[in-house]
Amino acid sequence: MSTNAFGIDLGTSTIKIYSAADDHIMIEKNMIAIQNKKNVFAYGDSAYEMYEKAPGNIQISYPLCNGVIADIKNMETLIRFFITDISKGNIRPADFYIAVPTDITEVEKRAFYDLIKDANVKARKIMVVEKAVADGLGLDIDVKNSQGVLVVNVGHDTTEVSILSLGGIVLSRLIKTGGLKFDEAIRSAVRKEYGLLIGGKTAENIKKSLAQLEEAGTGAEVFGRDIVTGLPVEREIPTELVASCLEEHFNTIIDCVKQILERTPPELGADIYRHGIYLTGGASQISHLADKLKASTGLKVNVAERPSESVVLGLSKILKDENYKSVAYAIEGMGK
Repeated sequence: MSTNAFGIDLGTSTIKIYSAADDHIMIEKNMIAIQNKKNVFAYGDSAYEMYEKAPGNIQISYPLCNGVIADIKNMETLIRFFITDISKGNIRPADFYIAVPTDITEVEKRAFYDLIKDANVKARKIMVVEKAVADGLGLDIDVKNSQGVLVVNVGHDTTEVSILSLGGIVLSRLIKTGGLKFDEAIRSAVRKEYGLLIGGKTAENIKKSLAQLEEAGTGAEVFGRDIVTGLPVEREIPTELVASCLEEHFNTIIDCVKQILERTPPELGADIYRHGIYLTGGASQISHLADKLKASTGLKVNVAERPSESVVLGLSKILKDENYKSVAYAIEGMGK
């Protein structure tokens, strides 16, 4: 096996790249800042630092939207920069394994392939891995032999609910609910209850610290702009308000899980009952989601230890272990 290979998990919010040469995972924000519509001003985490604070001539954007590539040019630029960084400026020919959602069209899958092909990263071979299969491997599930595994991956923009069996995907559904929707729900609840405008980053921080705040029994201290006076103010937001505004989105995810379970063949259903649900993805850590999922399905919920990295950990296993190579495939007509 060639040592020079990369496993790429393109998330809407973060990009995870595993490099086989130095056995290292790089995690950066999937963001790019463009100055005067043409120059790359910053990318990755440094672009995120400027988000919601940049002057008008700097556009900061996520090139991915709802799990698919929305801005191919900027996404190519990002891939090229990140691979250059990992390769310390010396890009050598390499194999690329890229994780893609299952419930997207063939054209959208092809876009992931073209992205690597056109990013000038000297790709020798480009293989595609279904995201849910990589998730399963990253969660230490023997996906090639186990039957009936239900994986729920709650990402930034989307949630993917999939049933795996014998190395393949039996059912999979992608819904447009994820961490971003949670943040928006918090922003609108704070605006409605307190007449306070808060930024996306503030909402994200409230969401991430919800479990600790509940434990401590305190509210979230936030800064924002008062709608009436237009002045910056500080307020304490009770955790009950935050928890209640997230209910609706939790229910959307739970409904999707139930719909998938209703369509599952009975034999696989028995295995899922034994294994339970595997909950992963960057936004899956949010307080109450696992408990609500357990209460409404009656199944045990296995929460991933490193939820945001499970896909890229799965890709690293595929690169390291010849046995798992068969779960990756080349897209038809792309063997150029």
